[in-house]
Amino acid sequence: MYYAGNPIFYTSLLLLIPAVALSIYAQVKVKSTYKKYSKTHAASGVTGAQASRRLLDHEGLGDVAIEEVPGELTDHYDPRKRVLRLSKSVARSDSLAALGVAAHETGHAVQHARNYVPMRIRSAVVPAASFGSSLGPIIFIVGLFMSAYEPLMTLGIVLFTAAVIFQIVTLPVEFDASSRAMKLLQANGMVVSNEVDGAKKVLRAAALTYVAAALMSILMLVRMILISRNS
Repeated sequence: MYYAGNPIFYTSLLLLIPAVALSIYAQVKVKSTYKKYSKTHAASGVTGAQASRRLLDHEGLGDVAIEEVPGELTDHYDPRKRVLRLSKSVARSDSLAALGVAAHETGHAVQHARNYVPMRIRSAVVPAASFGSSLGPIIFIVGLFMSAYEPLMTLGIVLFTAAVIFQIVTLPVEFDASSRAMKLLQANGMVVSNEVDGAKKVLRAAALTYVAAALMSILMLVRMILISRNS
């Protein structure tokens, strides 16, 4: 039977420190970078919503709708309904930050239309990942402290692995969307040469949050495995 006094239960927490530190840094970085470039207006004068509409039409995706949603940095593309949702601060602003975010989400719409493989894999893993990320750790903990249910530890690890796979596959999806975003903005004259660096910084800062999430999930999985082997 596993007991909470086992040193590995506590020492394995040290594994999570790099991920926690990166997560905090990423959150601070994305907010500060977004705030800075949300005050820098693009010479084109195009708003986030206008940019997305033009880019979608340019890519032959006129049937993808654009909706305004409340909140800050709540922007996302819904592949099920083929709707690109932009926050008010992005949809109505002509800042470099707004253009970068809007183009990034447009990149996801283009990925979906072009059957980008990593995005298809991520979409397929979503149900298992949602289930595994919420119930996997709970099932693991139950098996951890109840000797009669130790096999549940293995089940918890298997379920949580789906969440880890989702986080890993998310990385190329997000990086590719940002790459597409910059190419689309430049190709359509929405940012000029001296504005490119600012837009890229916004996208790179946002990418850090995904890296941090992936690192956290991987290290949590490693910790679960270490604990299970020393129980």
